[in-house]
Amino acid sequence: MNTKRLLTIGAFVFGFAFISPAHAASADDVLGAWVTQGGKSRVTIFKCGKAKDKFCGRITWLSEPNYPAGDAEAGKAKLDRNNPDASKRTRPVMGMNLVWGFKWDGEKWSGGKIYNPNDGKTYSCFMELVGPKKLKVRGYV
Repeated sequence: MNTKRLLTIGAFVFGFAFISPAHAASADDVLGAWVTQGGKSRVTIFKCGKAKDKFCGRITWLSEPNYPAGDAEAGKAKLDRNNPDASKRTRPVMGMNLVWGFKWDGEKWSGGKIYNPNDGKTYSCFMELVGPKKLKVRGYV
């Protein structure tokens, strides 16, 4: 599995971003493991949905899977403790579905959502291949 690809998660912006693709891509080019900018996690993108016509991604590796010293839960696996739904606050971050519902539109993967476990919020999102090994992910409100 190729893990030297970079997933760039852009700043969350208000409104829509219109960007011309810099790299020709096909729908399945997004599949596989992507290392996030900064190298703190790996997200694996896979086909999902009943017809396997959508794309989703889950966290498959964290550089720091446990809470650090000084945290009330130091040494324990990180949980989704910032989720606004109290019933989900005990689910592990490792293995969590982070992105879902994307469809290939011929230029980018759009119509999806991205969840930020750091703030417990979900954003609309698109993903765009900007190089053979660089995926730009942009969440917006």
